[in-house]
Amino acid sequence: MAGKTWVAAAIGMALAAFLLTAEAIRNPAASQIPDEVLVVGQIAEPKSLDPHAVTATNDFRILMNLYDGLVRFRSGTLEVEPALARSWKVSEDGRTYTFHLRDGVAFHDGTPFDAEAVKFNFDRMLDDRHPQHDTGPFPLAFFFSAVERTEAVDPLTVRFHLKEPYAPLLSNLAYPTGLLVSPAAVRAAGKEFGRQPVGTGAYRFAQWESNAKVVLERNADYWDGAPTLQAVIFRPLTDANTRLTELLAGGLDLMVEVPPDAVDLLRKAGGFTLYEQAGPHLWFLILNTREGPFKDPRARQAVNLAIDKQALVDQVLQGTATVADGIVPAAFEWAHDDTLEPYPHDPDRARQLLREAGAENAELTFLVAEGGSGMLAPIPMATAIQADLAKVGLKVNIQTYEWNTYLGLVNQGLAGRADMAQMAWMTNDPDTLPFLTLRTEALPESGGFNSGYYSNPEVDRLLVEARRSTDRNERADLYKRIQRIVREDAPWAFVANWKQNGVATDRVKGFELQPSFLLDLAHVSKSGG
Repeated sequence: MAGKTWVAAAIGMALAAFLLTAEAIRNPAASQIPDEVLVVGQIAEPKSLDPHAVTATNDFRILMNLYDGLVRFRSGTLEVEPALARSWKVSEDGRTYTFHLRDGVAFHDGTPFDAEAVKFNFDRMLDDRHPQHDTGPFPLAFFFSAVERTEAVDPLTVRFHLKEPYAPLLSNLAYPTGLLVSPAAVRAAGKEFGRQPVGTGAYRFAQWESNAKVVLERNADYWDGAPTLQAVIFRPLTDANTRLTELLAGGLDLMVEVPPDAVDLLRKAGGFTLYEQAGPHLWFLILNTREGPFKDPRARQAVNLAIDKQALVDQVLQGTATVADGIVPAAFEWAHDDTLEPYPHDPDRARQLLREAGAENAELTFLVAEGGSGMLAPIPMATAIQADLAKVGLKVNIQTYEWNTYLGLVNQGLAGRADMAQMAWMTNDPDTLPFLTLRTEALPESGGFNSGYYSNPEVDRLLVEARRSTDRNERADLYKRIQRIVREDAPWAFVANWKQNGVATDRVKGFELQPSFLLDLAHVSKSGG
């Protein structure tokens, strides 16, 4: 109870700093947040705090501090290391994974973390007969579709039996969908678990005030060492300029996804540290291949040629991204096809292809997010793309939506709604993005994310072959073949790979951006101002 009282007092002190005045903006030190509290500016309100129920990196950034998985990404890399599993072994045929668990770990509600808890988590997602399966839906259960069953061998040993070899399993277990929740808490809260989360992480859940803040408090019993901070407050501030103003005024300690035009301002302001980290990010336009002008691949290629992507990167994004060449970001060095070139900016060729496709002067509906995970100045980007497409005769009508509303619309598929839509993915493996968004079987009506209805049997076959292979060189060759086919088919307009950024006040110590685009605040601290 003393901890709860302290956190409530700290929250009150921190919230007092949020009352911005002209004086505070001129003198940020006047509104400093206590050293024991870290305030993070988020780009949107979280949808849920149930790691199995969400898909957005915005939500994942909170969840990584509430929960742990069996494994995690080693800091600064996308390589996997032990977490709640202290070790594991893979069978020679690649179909059995045996994990040996840490002893003495408990969930925040005091219930034990053991093999039965691990089995509960995956059965809940994958078995529609499980008593708590109705607490879903679980949109990224795809990540574990190769799992036939889980077995609690003994309290500290759990075994995954796979239907077939599945190379991305460890990487997917390190992704937030692999985070482990308290079975007792799910049984007690049911469908409300996402508002009453319980994990094993460095921080415990304290409070969620909708559209205002999510508050986490220090887990003094954390198995990997208790955090220094007493509390972390995540504040949803959809408007980038509002986040920036709050940072300058002292109402935030840390924010991610810094608006490109604010980077120089912050450098000149002093008192801030800017961070940049490349990662496996792709910002693209989904094109509706089922109906309308983009049924014809020539019209899709024309869009790729019409958009001046280098100008977008240089002028709108001000050098915070690079031009994308296809579906596998260059951050996956081993799987990226370095021989591929981005589509050139060629309006004349675009006009010719539109004529050939019978799509001259087509009128297009373009869905645009107001903001969201990795969305890269979505409205300015959309406006610039609208202007580029107008130059080749396409009339584009932009429709904007709040992030969670936007995801709901796009994830249902573009048919009957739109011709194109913005999207951004930060992924953990070359398999993830194409498997979840470009396979024929991943159509929205099947619960997948193929919102543009792309279908190519050869791509389907190669994707399955790549995830079954345990030879990394063979997998790399398969992904390169997929990249070349998809570039030609152009189901998307491939626009940019973001160099993720963030900014913190100089009082924040021990913070690092990660290639995974996730936030690990377990070892962050603050110094007195």
